[in-house]
Amino acid sequence: MPPHLGHVALINFAKQQCDELIVSMSYTDQDAIPHTKRLEWLTSIFDGDKKIIVRTLVDDFDNPLLPLAERTKRWAQIISHVYPKIDVVVSSEAYGEPFANHLQAKHISFDEGRRQVPIAASTIRQKPLSNWHFIPQVVKPYFVKKICFYGAESTGKSTMAKIMAGKYNTVFVPEVAREMITSNDFTLDDIITIGHAHFQRIIDATQTANKILFCDTDVLTTQIYSQHYLDTIPPILYELERKMTYDKYFLFDIDVPWVADGLRDLGHQREAMHARFVRELQRRNINFVLVSGTWQEREQLITAEIDKLLRDA
Repeated sequence: MPPHLGHVALINFAKQQCDELIVSMSYTDQDAIPHTKRLEWLTSIFDGDKKIIVRTLVDDFDNPLLPLAERTKRWAQIISHVYPKIDVVVSSEAYGEPFANHLQAKHISFDEGRRQVPIAASTIRQKPLSNWHFIPQVVKPYFVKKICFYGAESTGKSTMAKIMAGKYNTVFVPEVAREMITSNDFTLDDIITIGHAHFQRIIDATQTANKILFCDTDVLTTQIYSQHYLDTIPPILYELERKMTYDKYFLFDIDVPWVADGLRDLGHQREAMHARFVRELQRRNINFVLVSGTWQEREQLITAEIDKLLRDA
């Protein structure tokens, strides 16, 4: 939890020791990462390798309080019942030898000191960004930190998203609504289409993001403008909200000049709209960092926050 490059090296080594390799992935319902996601990753990593069979096994039989000999004996009983006869056990752990003995199988140890790939899954869970180079590409999107630039119109969110993506060598998601409408004369169907499109753009962007993904606006923004212009919010926007969370919100203040650009028409309501944006975060108990000051001060503030996030994660 999760599969990392140490696991990949172990599995590739094990594959060379046998005719058919079973990768047995144990799980419980309390796991930090859902077993369906882990199975998806492992299957993808070894897709097309007919020698490798990935299987899942509910771990409802282990007792960590038992001595290792008794503990691994129970494992062997279950494994013998579930899988065909095992001839070889390949592991990187101290349990490998007694486990193999109980199976009447040969044990082959691989990099038990973890010198080849010095990482543990628990370390990745604690600080995934700091250990990014140990995470397989297919697993990385799960750990991408999503950053939302949020606030009323004409506060610099779009420009800042581009700047930050360049600074941190990653990608950003633009305000998709601006790609889909040319005026504020839109319909409820347009709003629904925008909500789906923005959601999918974020999902797609996590596939190529480098640790951090900057998002220009979110579905709360779409809800706010839907209420303002159409006096209603389609239920699907609330469903999309439940499905998409962000690791940090930056609320852009209105202490910069308002600039008309064809779509912006709320310059006379800046204070009221800003207050509405703040209320929506407060209603949901979402913490945020207020971004204010000159453009240079804003960039410095955001950079300091992102640098801290990278150090801590």
